[in-house]
Amino acid sequence: MNINKSSRRQFIKRMGLGSAVLTGVSSSHLWAAPQRKLGVALVGLGYYSRDLLAPALQLTQHCELRGIVTGSPEKIPVWQKKYGIKDANVYNYDNMHTIANNPDIDVIYIVVPTGLHLKYSVIAANAGKHVWCEKPMAMDATECQTIIDTCRKNKVKLSIGYRMQHEPNTQTVIQYAKSLPYGDIGSVTSTAAYAGNGAAADYWRMQAAMGGGALYDMGVYAINGARYATGMEPVAVTAKRDFSHPKFNEVDNTTTLTLEFPGEVIAKCRTSVVESGNVLRVDCADGWYQLSPMQAYNNVTGTTSDGKTLDKFIANQQAAQMDNDALAILNNSQVIVPGEDGKRDIEIVQAAIESSAKNQRVTLT
Repeated sequence: MNINKSSRRQFIKRMGLGSAVLTGVSSSHLWAAPQRKLGVALVGLGYYSRDLLAPALQLTQHCELRGIVTGSPEKIPVWQKKYGIKDANVYNYDNMHTIANNPDIDVIYIVVPTGLHLKYSVIAANAGKHVWCEKPMAMDATECQTIIDTCRKNKVKLSIGYRMQHEPNTQTVIQYAKSLPYGDIGSVTSTAAYAGNGAAADYWRMQAAMGGGALYDMGVYAINGARYATGMEPVAVTAKRDFSHPKFNEVDNTTTLTLEFPGEVIAKCRTSVVESGNVLRVDCADGWYQLSPMQAYNNVTGTTSDGKTLDKFIANQQAAQMDNDALAILNNSQVIVPGEDGKRDIEIVQAAIESSAKNQRVTLT
């Protein structure tokens, strides 16, 4: 369908997808490896930094952990002992801006709660450092655009931490959206959820102002998945947010979304932090394919209606993501997941919130 092909071209332009993604090949294989490694400073030393990013940085070829920014002084000696971080590369949130004077640090990775992404991304960009910002990008589209504009003004690269777009089997699905090996796409099912039981009210993931709740936390996986699986941008959303779990007073525990794409393509999306689910399925005119799980930290695998198995191996998703983003800096090339991609998901999140509140379909521009 011509409308789908046109929409896919617009999607690719918006996302800034390079040939690495569209051929299903990790971009780290496309350039000769530069000799210099980029120095990375992690901002926020919670679970994701401690258990995933810092260990992954021991596996990367093109970047390495050199600095930390934390508001917890007791964590500093632990990190210094484990990773050999120099005193001069240790910062707190109040003096983080002085990292501008530190040539050891090339990249600042923002790993704080979503409600703080804007603040620390702007500080990082104004310090003249490249910015890697965890997903979801920010609280609203205006915040996202401010981050984009600040990075552009300071001539630094911005990448959003959607690790799945660096995962090789996911890259195959992204390529399928362009090549349509099973015919025109008819519908998509995109579910990103886990069976939790909530947390204390003062934990940031339970607070609306900090970006808590299923839609912000996990929903962007489902939304982003529907977008890259179709290679198109949705034109409307109808959503229902569920607050029925007794611990969830101000944030949603589950949200369902129907995304309408050009050419009458429909994506049924679901996200939850109290019920499990982890699948991306694409039904086409001449068959289907799916990833299940579609957003796990490892063992993302797929199957197709004609018996293919999507099982390309990747040792560490976070390491691949950071190496790809480092190479984009070292080679002055397009990042795989630019700020515009993160902003679009947040625009859809905002429209979903409006749709649920008004109990009506909301069009997207």
